[in-house]
Order: sequence, then C-alpha cells, then structure tokens
Amino acid sequence: MNSWHPARPSRTLNIGILAHVDAGKTSLTERLLFDAGVIDRLGSVDSGDTRTDDGAIERQRGITIRSAVAAFTTADVQINLIDTPGHSDFIAEGERALEVLDGAVLLLSAVEGVQARTRVLMKALRRLRLPTLVFVNKIDRAGAREEGLLQDIRRRLTPHIVPLTGVRDIGTARARVVSRPVDDPRTAETLAETDPGILAAVVDGPPPTADALRAALAARTADGSLHPVLFGSALGGQGIAELVAALPRLIPAPGPVKAPATAEPPCAVESSDTVEPRGTVFAVRTRPDSGRTAYLRLYEGRVTPRQRLTFLRREADGREREVTGRALGLDVVGRPGPLTAGNIAAVTGLHGIRVGDRLGPGPDRAPQFAAPTLETLVRAREAEHAARLRSALLALADQDPLLHARPGPSGSTALLLYGEVQKEVLAATLAQDFGIEAEFEPSRIRCLERPVGTGEAYEEIQRHGHTGFWATVGLRVEPGPPGSGSVFAYETELGALPRAFHQAIEDTVHATLLDGGPHGRPVTDCRVTLVRSGYAAPLSTAGDFRGLTPVVLHRALEHAHTRVYEPYHSFEADLPLDALAPVTARLASYGAEFGETTGGSTSWLVTGRLPARHVRDIELRLPGLTHGEGVWWSRSSGYRPLR
Repeated sequence: MNSWHPARPSRTLNIGILAHVDAGKTSLTERLLFDAGVIDRLGSVDSGDTRTDDGAIERQRGITIRSAVAAFTTADVQINLIDTPGHSDFIAEGERALEVLDGAVLLLSAVEGVQARTRVLMKALRRLRLPTLVFVNKIDRAGAREEGLLQDIRRRLTPHIVPLTGVRDIGTARARVVSRPVDDPRTAETLAETDPGILAAVVDGPPPTADALRAALAARTADGSLHPVLFGSALGGQGIAELVAALPRLIPAPGPVKAPATAEPPCAVESSDTVEPRGTVFAVRTRPDSGRTAYLRLYEGRVTPRQRLTFLRREADGREREVTGRALGLDVVGRPGPLTAGNIAAVTGLHGIRVGDRLGPGPDRAPQFAAPTLETLVRAREAEHAARLRSALLALADQDPLLHARPGPSGSTALLLYGEVQKEVLAATLAQDFGIEAEFEPSRIRCLERPVGTGEAYEEIQRHGHTGFWATVGLRVEPGPPGSGSVFAYETELGALPRAFHQAIEDTVHATLLDGGPHGRPVTDCRVTLVRSGYAAPLSTAGDFRGLTPVVLHRALEHAHTRVYEPYHSFEADLPLDALAPVTARLASYGAEFGETTGGSTSWLVTGRLPARHVRDIELRLPGLTHGEGVWWSRSSGYRPLR
C-alpha cells in the first residue's frame, strides 16, 4: 500500500487484476506502479522483491496468496489495484475480492492463451456483469500469437470482444503495440450484437460515427456485455500506457468522492455525515509482531479515526452476530483524511475482525463460492506447541473463514481446505510466522449428513432415575431446504429458562451438529427445535444443559435417520479429437454424469458432473490420455447422496 498522491483525485476506481497462475499478474501490478512513479524500481517475482507479494511464502513460491492493495493516480482518477490470487487452492480469497471491485483486468498470456483458470475467472466476472478489460501479456515472448488468440478468446472465453490494440513483430523482442481504429467495420459489427442503437445504425443507416462507437463501447463494457482487448508486455512496458488510459475511460466509477469541507481532528469519534457507513472487510493480514490489519471497502458514508464501528458477521452455521470495535488506525489507500465512499482503508484496532464482516447492509452483488471439500487433521510435532498451534490456526482462520479450524480428536485440529498447495502453504506459514512445526494427516473428501425425516427425543430431570444432569431438554430434528445450514428454533417460552441456559442449549446444538451425526459426518440443512425444557433452582447450571443437549440431539438424529452426501464438481474438458473416447470412458468409470458434448471440428468440449473424490485422479491422468493437449476445469457444485 502507498500514500503517494500528486493531488487529491476527484474519483476512485477499484480494479482487480485476475489471471491464471504465471500469466504475469504480479508483474503487471509492478509495471503499473513503476510507470506511475509510485515505486522507483521494478520488483521481480523470480527474485522475490515484488511490492504486493509481501509475505515470505509468497515471495518464495512466486504466487499471490492474499489479496493486496496498491494505488496510483492517472489524470484526476485514483486507481486502487487489487492483486488477487490465481491459484485454484485460493479460489475463495480471489472471488471474495470481486465483491469490492468496480472493474477488472483479466490477464492472458499471448503464449499459453486461454487456460482453464482463465475460463473460471471469466465465468465469475460475466456472472457478476463486472466491467472487464482483457489484457494479453507477454507479446515479446517466442510463440506469442495475435489473431489466433483472438479467435480462441471468442470461442472459449467470451464471444463479444473488441481489440483496441494490435501488435507488430509479435513474438520477438521488437514487438510493438499499435492502436486499432475504433471505426473499423469489425468493431461496428461486434457492437451491433450487443447494442441496439448501433444495430439500428448498421442495418438502417447512416453508418455509426466514431463518437457513437466510442460511446457504445463504453456503455457495453460498463454493463459487462462486451470486453475490450489490449495487447502488451508487463516486463517490457509495451501497451501499458494504452491500458492505463482505457481504465477510467471504459470502467465507470461508483460515483464522485466527496471531500470533507474541513479536515477532521485526529481524535474525532463520530462522523459528521448523516449517512450510516456501509462497507465490507475483504482481506485481513495477521502477523505475530504487528497485530491485525483489516482492509475495508466503503460503499456509503464515512469512517474517521477512532470511530466506533459495528460489523455483522454470518457464522458457518448460518447465525448472524455483531462484532464491535474502534478504528484506532485508519490508513486510506492513496490519499489522506477519513475513509469516504468508494475508497479502501487499512484499519487497525478492530480486535476479532474477520474477512467477510459487513459494516451496515451488504452490497447487492456478493461473490458465490463453494465451501472447501477437503478436510485434514493437523498436530504440532512438539507436544508442548499444541496450544500455540491452535491459537495460530484460529488467527489464520480469521484471514480465511472458510478454513474452519475446530478441535479434532486426541488434541488435533480439524481444517477444511481447497487443495494440497493450500496445505503446504499453511505448513510453511506456521513454521515461518509462528515458529511451529506441524504435521498434517492425508486429506480426505468431506462428506455431510442430512436428516431424512423427523425425529424427537427428550430427557427430564429425575426421569427413570437421575441422569447426572440437573436439566430437562427435548429436541425435534427436521430436514431443511438444501443450502439452509443448521437452524435453531424454540417452541418453549423463551422465559422458561434463564438466558444463560437457553444460550448453552443453542450453542451446544450447533457445535454437536458440526462434530457429526450418526455416520460421523457434520450434519447440515436441518431445523432443530427446542420442544421441552426445565431446570431445578438452585441446582441447575449451564454446564448441565451443555452436557445433556448432545445426548438428546444424537438420539433425535437417530430417530430422524440421516443420509450421507458427498461433494460433486461440475467439469469442462477441452479435448483433442482423438481423445474423446478414452477420456469419456475414464470419466464414466468414475461415475460421471455427462452434460453437453460440443465441437468436433478442431476439438471436443465435454461437460458434466463428477464426484469430487475422483477429480484429482482425472487431473493426473488427463495429460497422458490427451498427449498433453487436454484442458480440465472443475468447480464444486453441491452435494449428492453417497453411492
């Protein structure tokens, strides 16, 4: 993050840079900052001295793991660059950042072209209708393509593209970017497919003017129906000026930033604005030596230093709770003063803040990403480090709530993960940042249980002899809609028990469901209702209810019966012509359910659904089945009954 600014800009654009691994995403960020004068030398991924990959592990591995923010100013517009992860194991971190963006730059390599992860990212961008420019990098590398790559983009990524630049001597050190005229007939034809005004002018005449084409290009880019394409080289600097000029011209800002009439005193507690602040925490950095820093994107209102803020958090079990704190430190990206709408700040002093916490009502578009489907157990190699390991994992879970760290058997900690690279990064982080050597068990697919019917059970004080708990608890379990999580409800009067006893029952119900049902898997998509309760004053304690509730809940689940569900992936396989039969035969042996199979002229595109437990195996076998030419993409897509 930087505080360099030649003048206070009139508006801000929050731009995400997204790409397949090794397409040059971090290098592009370095080049943009260098050309704008924000940094005085170009960092290198290979040498590990880039600005946004500031973690030791990111530098060592040459991949971006956590979203980072840097800023530069062009004309009167401040551009906040959000450099997001490209590796599929950090998909939640990358997609979470999409929520705070005003637009995006999707990066492709002119050599490797459209890759599997590129298609995943474009699917998310098109689903959100987020204004997106496509930047083709590495034009000076041997093997770089132009026209062939544009055809691949139309066929495999998005059909409606307008190249704004071209390349001379592509694939050589002499490669140079040249502008394409906006009044090219092909531009009008493409715009006519998405813009009714241009269509009418093309069909009925007179032909659209260059100004009309520019206006339509900006409008259709803004609504996400068309994607401009620019060529360049992050390392060589070609095409960067054209990209910078296109960002404020084609991506609309959410609105002008209103500067305060007078500077706020540093000890101000309340904002003078009447609009309640509304924003999202999209990244958290935690280090043992510097505490916790939250990156907050503000949509409305204003936040000042030392202001008291209340965030809303949705827990893993579906419950919502408040998190309150005071913004002791407020470092607004790229500008001084309070945090205003449209801008991002690094906030310190908010103890317990987590990624995804919302200040005020949430934005209209929220990223939809599937929960991780792998689980593992981790233990400290040295027994005396067990408590420190638990604390470290909880701190890391604050950075990524989908990690879901919770106590496991025999002093271990259970973790949810997206992939094996994520596990390796966690192990390295624990060793380097916390000084803890950790051992991970082999990962396994995380299955879930859902109740089939309704079951009820209860236990009363002194019924058939004392149970050991001075408590009465009766629970009913019913199936809930898919995706509803676990819901707790009351049929008893809320005043029938002291509040602490009610809370003990509710908390224990959610914890017990996570621990596992009759088949030992976490139970979800169910409604648990308290139908009977009682206590004996002054003998009963909250501990009695915490001890009795799991007994009653397990009995109710057994009466309801549960079914085990396994995770599935939606997949797309882009295959050479002669590989269709062997690949589909292999997929069929894994129990794949096939969707459409299209193509047949140059390649086949096969779609369908596959049990997640077979995804890793097909990824390993695909290069051999396709002579290295097959492309595989898959994504979590819900659960189905375990066969």
